[in-house]
Amino acid sequence: MLVKTSRIYFLIAVSILLLNGCGRKDNNSGKVVTITFWHSFVSSTIPSLNELIKKFEEEHPGIKIESQYVPSGDPLIQKLVTAIQSGTAPDISWIHSDFLDKLVEANAIYKMEHFIKGPDGLTDDDMKDIFPALLQSASWRDTLYSMPMEATTLAFLYNKNMFRKAGLEPNHPPQNWDELEAYAKKLTLDKNGDGKIDQYGFYVPVFPASGPLSIWMVLQWTPFLWQAGGQEINKQQTQVLFNSNAGVQALQLWKDIYNYEHFSNFTMTHDIGFASGTIAMIMDGPWDLPELRKINKFDWGVTNLPAGPAAKVTYIDGEHLVIFKQSKHPEAAWTFIKWILKPEIQAMFSEQSGYLPVRKSVLQLKEYKNFLDKHPHMKAFVEQLYIGRARAPIDYHRVEINQSIAEAVENSVLGNEDPKTALDEAAMKSNKLLRQKN
Repeated sequence: MLVKTSRIYFLIAVSILLLNGCGRKDNNSGKVVTITFWHSFVSSTIPSLNELIKKFEEEHPGIKIESQYVPSGDPLIQKLVTAIQSGTAPDISWIHSDFLDKLVEANAIYKMEHFIKGPDGLTDDDMKDIFPALLQSASWRDTLYSMPMEATTLAFLYNKNMFRKAGLEPNHPPQNWDELEAYAKKLTLDKNGDGKIDQYGFYVPVFPASGPLSIWMVLQWTPFLWQAGGQEINKQQTQVLFNSNAGVQALQLWKDIYNYEHFSNFTMTHDIGFASGTIAMIMDGPWDLPELRKINKFDWGVTNLPAGPAAKVTYIDGEHLVIFKQSKHPEAAWTFIKWILKPEIQAMFSEQSGYLPVRKSVLQLKEYKNFLDKHPHMKAFVEQLYIGRARAPIDYHRVEINQSIAEAVENSVLGNEDPKTALDEAAMKSNKLLRQKN
């Protein structure tokens, strides 16, 4: 999911020359305008997205939304940069916050203030209603360049039936790191005595740093860094801090569990392994809930991540929507984004897709409260919003720093390198980049 930076910087440099003066206002011809919307929603979310678009078009007959799926991460940002260069950027795109700096430096996207303070804008109360952590991740250098479409967080899922069989209390998931490691060991079994593990206790999300899941690995490791009292970077953004004692503790925990379970022999995805009863405990986001509710045929629970030595915390983030300056209809594009932010629309999309709402007032809607009461797994994810933390702002080289962290995790857990050594190597590369920029 990470970007090949040399290509990105070349294309960005070219695109800056192409973008000056490219912003255009909507025409008032009265004709139906078409808004192109690129996104990377998982397949299970597409039906919910289609329903969302259908409802918008019914309420706004003068605007048609043409949605197009683009694989997330590296393919998406490369496609966007290529489109910017050729003058064929979409009106709206769904993006990860890690890519904002590339688009801003290319002068490719609008500041959201252009629309928020406009005649069809948002009130101060509207803005205060959005979870602050989401607005933080939607900003670059304290300027809002995107709007959150949905929220995500990381929770802990566990198989209560497997807990019972192992003699563990099914309503007492691991509360701290010590219990997580102890439960993982107790739930890891060679059932038939052939010397091979048949049941795994905990899915340790370690993937190749060069692969498409590397950022997902970093997102799951970061809360463990926080739980041990660590930070990603200092406030001045002059030095990364993930190689601190806290980082070493977090990486050592993953390494110890991974090695005990002989997890390198596990070949399933986390969700399939969980649904098949092959693995007892996983971490996941809410987007998989609609599918898991269909395929899980056992008693299972959702709760917060086990607390570390310093804190109980998870991450809160989401995907954001940006409006490109090449859009012929930026005001119509804003109409779509503003409509998505309406509390009742946020509630509808959350119920159908599994994603979390971005506005606090949604949690007070009677219909949404009733929905959560009927879906305790979703309710448990919503509760994570209150202990969620946004990742620290990194104005430049966020993608490359993510890559360095991913390499450290891979080198330590899969390559058997000492956690401290692996993190120090990653920090050295990251700090070199920060010095160059500063």
